[in-house]
Amino acid sequence: MDKPVKIPGPDHPITVAKSGSRVVVSVAGRKIADSADALSLREASYPEVLYIPRKDVDMSLLERTDHSTYCPYKGEASYYSIPVGGERAVNAVWSYESPYDAVASIKEHVAFYRDRVDSIEVGAQ
Repeated sequence: MDKPVKIPGPDHPITVAKSGSRVVVSVAGRKIADSADALSLREASYPEVLYIPRKDVDMSLLERTDHSTYCPYKGEASYYSIPVGGERAVNAVWSYESPYDAVASIKEHVAFYRDRVDSIEVGAQ
């Protein structure tokens, strides 16, 4: 069965812009990500999500899982766990590896669930 594809619009707006902040993600005393190039994705009434370029993430600390989800606006999401974070950090990270055109700029970026990492610090660059 084909999955529905929806285009952002007035009823469900999505914007992606450079965050303008330095973003540092930590788990179990380890710096997982440190970026001045994060993107801010704002979707409808949901809280802002920061997408960090893979080049600024220590991908060796992540472990890909079989979990996936689907968003009709963004596409198929792949997930990663952070083993040093234990059970809480299972599927803590997601990525749209082939995002739909409306959010193409988040390709090669990952996002972190705030409640599955120790901290996501957002500060001046």
